[in-house]
Amino acid sequence: MPVAEASKSYSDLDYLAELLAIQQSDGPKAIAFFGTRNMGVTHQKLVEVLSYAYASTGNHIYTSGAIGTNAAVIKGALRANAPDKLTVILPQSLRRQPSDSQDLLKQVPNLVELSENDSFSLLEASRICNRKIISHVQQVVCFAFHDSRLLLETCHEAKDSKKIVTLFFLD
Repeated sequence: MPVAEASKSYSDLDYLAELLAIQQSDGPKAIAFFGTRNMGVTHQKLVEVLSYAYASTGNHIYTSGAIGTNAAVIKGALRANAPDKLTVILPQSLRRQPSDSQDLLKQVPNLVELSENDSFSLLEASRICNRKIISHVQQVVCFAFHDSRLLLETCHEAKDSKKIVTLFFLD
């Protein structure tokens, strides 16, 4: 993206506003974590540590229930021994989740199933789920690739909703 085009989409004022919001210590926040399923083990460990740190300091973590980023977020928040600081919102019912995710999800006391989305494609159900998660938070942390369309769309919607968005690109 050319520099002029980049400055139109994210101005210096946006960066300053994000920096100020992150530095404000006005108490715990509700933070959404979104990210790719296709994440290496090293990145998963970093996400787990970040989630652990946020939950340990009293922030409320929202995420969804897939493998990769979401699983790392859940593991970190559970490891912080603060299950009341974690809410997992599934795009569809628990039974529609992969079996390897179900064991981890069963450890989450605050699990919300959007079973009314079971008839939708996973893409459309995830879009609805991400919007619901955004509605509960002040800040969004996202781990994506440059071609992760749904995740980038989610970040744009969060910015349009005046949320603080921190986007990490993995490529």
